[in-house]
Amino acid sequence: MPRCQRALIVGAGLSGSLLAVYLARRGYEVTVVERRGDPRGAVSSGGDRSINLGMSARGIRALHRVGLWDALAGRLVVMRGRMIHRPDRTLAFQAYGTRPDEVLHSIRRNELNAVLVDNAEKYAGVRFHFGQRCVSVDTANVTVTVTDAETGAETGAETGATRTHHGDFIVGADGAFSAVRQQLHRGRPASLRREFIDWGYKELTIPANDDGSARTPIEALHLWPSDGGLVVGHPNIDNSITCTLLLPLEGASSFATLSDPRSAAAFLAARFPDLPELIPDLAAQYDAHPVAHLVTIRTDTWHDRDRAVLVGDACHAVTPFYGQGMNAAFEDCLVLDECLHRHPDDRAAAFAEFQGLRRAHTDVLADLSMRNFVELRDRVRSPWHLARSRADLWLNRLFPTAWRPLYAMVSHSTTPYGDALRRSRRQNALLTSAVVGAGAVGAGAVAATVALRRMRKGTL
Repeated sequence: MPRCQRALIVGAGLSGSLLAVYLARRGYEVTVVERRGDPRGAVSSGGDRSINLGMSARGIRALHRVGLWDALAGRLVVMRGRMIHRPDRTLAFQAYGTRPDEVLHSIRRNELNAVLVDNAEKYAGVRFHFGQRCVSVDTANVTVTVTDAETGAETGAETGATRTHHGDFIVGADGAFSAVRQQLHRGRPASLRREFIDWGYKELTIPANDDGSARTPIEALHLWPSDGGLVVGHPNIDNSITCTLLLPLEGASSFATLSDPRSAAAFLAARFPDLPELIPDLAAQYDAHPVAHLVTIRTDTWHDRDRAVLVGDACHAVTPFYGQGMNAAFEDCLVLDECLHRHPDDRAAAFAEFQGLRRAHTDVLADLSMRNFVELRDRVRSPWHLARSRADLWLNRLFPTAWRPLYAMVSHSTTPYGDALRRSRRQNALLTSAVVGAGAVGAGAVAATVALRRMRKGTL
């Protein structure tokens, strides 16, 4: 009887935990090592991977494939659109789409991670080892060496004994600063682009009222756009809202200059007038949480023969402004599983196909994420942007298969990111041509409608 193949996964975060389920279902023995504690008992520390998550079509499909979507029932809050908090304290709602299923689902990262670990451990061949820091990766001999002791905070010295895990292949699911990626690239002509943006973030929380009710409407992604600042809020099932405050790292009105909590609270009150009412202890929360940074990772080498492969942030970390980082990582797990299915006896071919199918699209996602940062920060308040969004939705209602807004293709479909962008550009060119030819936006929409009617038998 052939021996079961052994997978070593470095990183028990979202992608590592879900991939453990996929691999176990395929008959692999799976060992997962993780430097942090078990998420089922850990308390999220502010500023450390604390941005809440918006589950969309890609992530939902990946969870459905292994029967895990229903396990999240009761932990999700439906977000039907964006709730814009204006400077005059009024609210403006912008729906995500035209259909009831075009929504996002908010969930706390730690809760999702705990569900994934719980379900992975139901498979007899899966073993998690928490509190183990990866100190070396050997792709040639397919080993991962870890220490079960904490690292000295000041000296960086390892204080405990080490152990070595052996396998048939290694999966780097260990994030943007992946140790597996570093070893995989060593001695090879591999390119790596690591781009930090000049903005950082802090976590803030809008608590529920004393009676448990919500202080502001829950079923939406909340946005506070402002010149030189942005707050994004994800709702939670307890009627609180986890907010991400984004500011420049340096310069006037930045995290560097707003170091005093009182002056920071005054600044936030001026930029986001209703925030102090929603967060009574705003100054204390600002002071309590550290500034975290945002990075984009691109690399041209995702695997080493049949010995190692990268998934999630280890090969394509993106900024969170399209809400696709976790969804793209979950899609990695599904696509890698399909590649292993197509190449059951040639893991190197499966890994190469996986990179070929994913890399170009995740590079597009990195660009889209930064572009959406500008939209969330600067454009959602623009009357022109609002009119353009309404035109997109109107055309989508008239021609649901022939015209789809870019946001809908990215968030509410599983169309590959690059394909979605190319289709959006063709649609934009058509609409622009119609507007120019007609001489007005209203007439242009009519002209676009006529053009689309000619295309009803096909797609763009």
